[in-house]
Amino acid sequence: MIKKAVIPVAGLGTRFLPATKAVPKEMLPIVDRPIILHVVEEAIAAGIEDIIFVTGRHKTAIEEFFDHNYELEDTLERQGKKDLLELTKRISNMVNVISVRQKNPKGLGHAVLAAKSIVGNSPFAVLLGDEVMDGSPTVTQQLAKVYETEGLSTVAVMEIPKEDVKKYGIVKVAPHKNKKTFKILDVVEKPNPQDAPSRWALPGRYVFSPDIFKYLEETKPSKGGEIQLTDAMTKLAAKEGLLAYAFDGLRFDAGDKLGYIGVNLEFALRHPEIGTATRQYVLDLAKRLTREES
Repeated sequence: MIKKAVIPVAGLGTRFLPATKAVPKEMLPIVDRPIILHVVEEAIAAGIEDIIFVTGRHKTAIEEFFDHNYELEDTLERQGKKDLLELTKRISNMVNVISVRQKNPKGLGHAVLAAKSIVGNSPFAVLLGDEVMDGSPTVTQQLAKVYETEGLSTVAVMEIPKEDVKKYGIVKVAPHKNKKTFKILDVVEKPNPQDAPSRWALPGRYVFSPDIFKYLEETKPSKGGEIQLTDAMTKLAAKEGLLAYAFDGLRFDAGDKLGYIGVNLEFALRHPEIGTATRQYVLDLAKRLTREES
């Protein structure tokens, strides 16, 4: 049922300056594969056929990555590098890419709303372009399954330490049918720890019915001038119903310096070429640090 996904990628990536002055943060590599490729492959695994990138004028490298590079393909073919040629062609052919410009940076809700004319009257997924999820089935697959079973918009949640709630959208929940699925009663954007309704946070994966667009259009900008997706979600929860799903898998905030280092280390340890060497490096580093601390 879920055939379209919206991936907002218009952010400036200021946490990674100066690296992101000319390179989109979503194109930063995790070992040898850009962040955005992991996100798109997660969507494809869930049956997504159309990827809608909500971009800015400085993000053309993302579109070009998923397009054909005929000069590169010709060079690889003449050099007999068949494996690399097949890899580049596979990336170009893996999914239908559609780009929409978010002309003004007015928040995540505004970015999702920018895709309305393309999404139309279909249910769709939203995946944040700097969040890497590692699960089998993928997190988007898990959400799509709940949506198809329950017929209600469903968002991923994870339980976090109380001191971290100020970094996330936090949901107030009530029991639903099992220990992993909850009914959402309210959504609060980055609350103070003492005001947070729970420790269930939104890490950047959603499956919505098209009803969300109606509530996004009704949402007034916040004090910072942004249209918050969480405000529209609160209205959706009250009037249509909205579920939270405690997903199985690992989540990495690749838009954060420490999270980016962590996901690179995790994937380097699994890499067929450098996994063993990376493990040995980590062990040697741990020994050296222990000696220095003693």
